Amino acid sequence: MKINNPAFDYDSNGKTYSSRRETEPKIAEYINRSLGDAKTVLNVGAGAGSYEPSDRYVIAIEPSITMRNQRLANDKSPAIHASADHIPFDDKAFDAVTAFLTIHHWPDIKKGLSELQRVAKNKVIIMTFDPEALDRFWNAEYFPEVIAVERQRYPTMEFITSALGDQCEIVEIPVPLECVDGFQEAFYGRPEAFLDKQVRLAQSAWGFIPDDQQEIIVSRLANDLASGEWDRKYGYYRTQAEFVCALRLVIWKPKD
Repeated sequence: MKINNPAFDYDSNGKTYSSRRETEPKIAEYINRSLGDAKTVLNVGAGAGSYEPSDRYVIAIEPSITMRNQRLANDKSPAIHASADHIPFDDKAFDAVTAFLTIHHWPDIKKGLSELQRVAKNKVIIMTFDPEALDRFWNAEYFPEVIAVERQRYPTMEFITSALGDQCEIVEIPVPLECVDGFQEAFYGRPEAFLDKQVRLAQSAWGFIPDDQQEIIVSRLANDLASGEWDRKYGYYRTQAEFVCALRLVIWKPKD
């Protein structure tokens, strides 16, 4: 399946997104440390507001009205209607600019990254997934069609660092067993979650898979869970405290 437009339609399909995709505190620790002494933050592609720090001045931009409305319902500050490829602020307007699990939705990622740099005074912080590490997760065996979608949408670490420049740090982020942010890796030790369509609706890659095909894909896992085969192969994940797979922070700082 070839993906022509990587953007998930949150206005039509994201109405319950924030109930499944919350800030995971252990992941937020990595983000907060990377922000350092930044006092002003622009959050680009902000969605419902996950991972926005509460102890700094934050302005958010988000193109989806559904996601902007969920921010208000969750007592987050209103977001400006704008997108990454045209950020409506002056050069170096913010100490730090963040983009959390959003760049794979951008039609022109390179232009979006350039815009993040333009408005950042001290650093850009991007949370994303490394497409070259996706096969570390057992779902590559059960959901290869979903992984194929993800590989088309996620830019490689090399693409991101080349676009931003050499002064980048890449940090692997471990995902805790009871992660409350319901992206795919969050359920590495709770495989039954994928049988719930509402869980899948909060993971944008599934939105590119037709419903009838989803049922076929999910049945592979359901059958192995029922027979005990999944637990024979992967049951140790049920008690593994954390899992390092594809989640990354890319931190860019301008040259001194």
